[in-house]
This record gives sequence, structure tokens and C-alpha cells, in this order.
Amino acid sequence: MSKVEDFLTVTEEQEIVNAILRAEKNTSGEIRVHIEAHTQKDHYKRAQEVFHLLKMDNTKQENGVLIYVAVNDRKFVICGDKGIDKVVPADFWQTTKDTIQSHFIKGAYKEGIISGILKAGSELNIHFPWHSEDTNELSNEISKG
Repeated sequence: MSKVEDFLTVTEEQEIVNAILRAEKNTSGEIRVHIEAHTQKDHYKRAQEVFHLLKMDNTKQENGVLIYVAVNDRKFVICGDKGIDKVVPADFWQTTKDTIQSHFIKGAYKEGIISGILKAGSELNIHFPWHSEDTNELSNEISKG
């Protein structure tokens, strides 16, 4: 069984955090990444649980996005809050998933996560543009379980 700490290097993690900062620069949306080794639960249900544990469902505009990765299960999930689901195109999550998956298939995990973050950020920018009164409501650090 792999360790979560071995999934990405410290440098790669910082590149992901920098991508979150870049993506959030033009949107009021909040993007988080959570990585854990394994879950006994359905991956989507676990992602929703983590979404709640990280208080991503407490943002002012209900516009948080979580990229959840279960390393040993070789699974990932993208989930967003209800404010996003009301305004994004029906295929939004699928195209973001395809973007991440195309890199993951090649073992390019950092690149996949960064591409997913930037894709989500550009879509959030359309529907939730940044305004001067916006504040960063959630941490940009990668959480681990």
C-alpha cells in the first residue's frame, strides 16, 4: 500500500497550491484538493463527506470545488457545491474529469490535478467572477486523510 506522502513531492504539492492561487485569482470560487490512500466507502460519497468536513459547503456563494483523490484505489472525484451546479454547463464536471484523467492515465498526477484546477477555475471565472469585496474563504493547502 502506498503512502499518501509518496504520491506527490513537496515541490509538486507547492505547484498545485500555486495553481489553486492562480485559478482563484479571477473567481470568487474556492478550490481544494484532498488526497488519501484508500476508502471503504463509495468514492463519490466519501468526496462529499470530505467536502463537508473541509467546510466547503459553507462558502458565501456556494461555489466550492473539491478534487478528491484516493491514491491506492486509483480513483478520483470532482464535486462542487450547489451554487455551481445551478449555473455550469451539464458536461462541466465530465470535461474537467476527462482533463484530469488524460494525465492520470500517463502517471502524470501533478499535471492532471493542476489541469483540473485550472479548468475548474476558468469555468468558475465565467459564472463567479472575482470582485474586490471577495475574500479567500478556505485554505489553499492540500488536505490529506
